[in-house]
Amino acid sequence: MLSDIGVHVVEVGSVAASDGEREALRLISDAGLNAEICTYVRAVVQDIDSAADYGADSVHLVIPVSDLHIEKKMRKTRAQISEMAFSAVTYARERGLIVELSGEDASRADPAFVQEIFAGGIERGAERLCFCDTVGLLTPERVAEVIPHLCLAPLSIHCHDDLGMAMANTVAALRAGAQCAHVTVNGMGERAGNTPLEELVMALELLYHYPTGIKTREIYHLSSLVSRMTGVPLPTNKAIVGEMAFTHESGIHAHGVLREPSTYEPVPPERVGRKRRIMLGKHSGSAAVEAALAEMHYHPDESQLKEILKRIKALGDKGTRITDTDLIAVAEAVMAIECRPVLKMKQFTVVSGSNVIPTASVTMDVRGEEVTGASTGAGPVDAAMEALRRSVAAVADIRLEEYHVDAIHGGTDALVDVTVRLSKDGKIITSRGARTDIIMASVEAVIAGMNRLLREENEDRSQNTH
Repeated sequence: MLSDIGVHVVEVGSVAASDGEREALRLISDAGLNAEICTYVRAVVQDIDSAADYGADSVHLVIPVSDLHIEKKMRKTRAQISEMAFSAVTYARERGLIVELSGEDASRADPAFVQEIFAGGIERGAERLCFCDTVGLLTPERVAEVIPHLCLAPLSIHCHDDLGMAMANTVAALRAGAQCAHVTVNGMGERAGNTPLEELVMALELLYHYPTGIKTREIYHLSSLVSRMTGVPLPTNKAIVGEMAFTHESGIHAHGVLREPSTYEPVPPERVGRKRRIMLGKHSGSAAVEAALAEMHYHPDESQLKEILKRIKALGDKGTRITDTDLIAVAEAVMAIECRPVLKMKQFTVVSGSNVIPTASVTMDVRGEEVTGASTGAGPVDAAMEALRRSVAAVADIRLEEYHVDAIHGGTDALVDVTVRLSKDGKIITSRGARTDIIMASVEAVIAGMNRLLREENEDRSQNTH
């Protein structure tokens, strides 16, 4: 996906890390991707051989350049480090690898020594250089001073976010002459992470009008996939890809964005593969509630809308996170609408244990027909979710986009609040289940959301028929 989205160089882990890491490098190198495949190496013959043998196009050859790292970590002299660096560059070039020579902890190093290492590396065939702010101590002002003098060849900037400056320092370095930025999806990385791909791309495109060539509409899908596969959740308020990035609750904001999105959005959410969301709560106004209801085919009169808004605000005052199904329940109660569910659960069974593969089976009444689905999973909840999805697969392709769980109070008997986001044919709905049993709460939330999506399909079909 990194290659498909337009990233030029993908650094595939470290060949020194493990057999699995080396095998991953081989598989990725053999995948026929457009991106250049790079891997991190030390100035060690074994690392360089592994990089070449497992198919890398290039190496990110990292050399400590600060006296702190040279003396305390490596227990060597500057002369010894220089010899290591130059020998490694020469050997890597002999093995047919593109070399990006990287100065580790360069932001705390003697600039003259960094320049000496870089110049010697280029003489021996290094094609690219990299300045590493290893513990995130750069400032944009310092970047503007040091970077121009080090652009002896195409220069990369590699920033860490320990003090929250990685993004600012990366932009400053690019403005000062650096030609490449090291970034990670969602800013993942050691300690506080690295410069986030999604933020840098959008800043360059929007603020500096620089065409990066990145397919920005794929950004959110990529970020969500990385979050899911690594088990590292996206911060709720993260720029560009966080849950709240294009969510509006405040009455003033929601009213403005409904009339003209650019009033409270710096970029159309569609540009990064997102959708605008009006979140309802105690700050909501009637315009937001009316718009959310209209999307769901509910059209209350003025007095009904006023009562729905009153109840939504009351829920918000209690600290309740209001989902689409909450809004639907309130609207149907106020408007005295009786809706028959499309799905009814007849039974579900989950088996899990220390030496048992988690397995779930679900029997559903789907539009009058009894359907049974079964599945295994990474855990009992995962198995139950997959069994539910399979039980309705014949009538609809419904996907679980997000899953979030909170314990409302402490103790082993805590009430668990599960919130899910489900999608079908581009439509997304949020739903909640609250029980002391996490599996039951999860099943309840998913069935409520599935019912809403399938009911909308029925309503759309009915309207088209008429």
